[in-house]
Amino acid sequence: MPQHFILMSMGGLFVILGLAALSWGRSEKKKYYNSISTRPDKREFLERYPERPEPGALKIGGWIALAIGVVLLIMSGCFWLWG
Repeated sequence: MPQHFILMSMGGLFVILGLAALSWGRSEKKKYYNSISTRPDKREFLERYPERPEPGALKIGGWIALAIGVVLLIMSGCFWLWG
């Protein structure tokens, strides 16, 4: 198995993990704010303070994994073309 296929599969894995983390972060944020909006004290919902870090961390991690995956895919494509 050529080495560029290994890089390509790793890049694809990172892209899939990044997209999964992004969608998981969005759903966690939506679920959290929907649960807050049903409570009597809506101040946190309206002002979004204090912020809950978990959904943001999932989205940031998703963007990082997506960027790493795209770079790996580009590298493997370059190795395949000019290798």
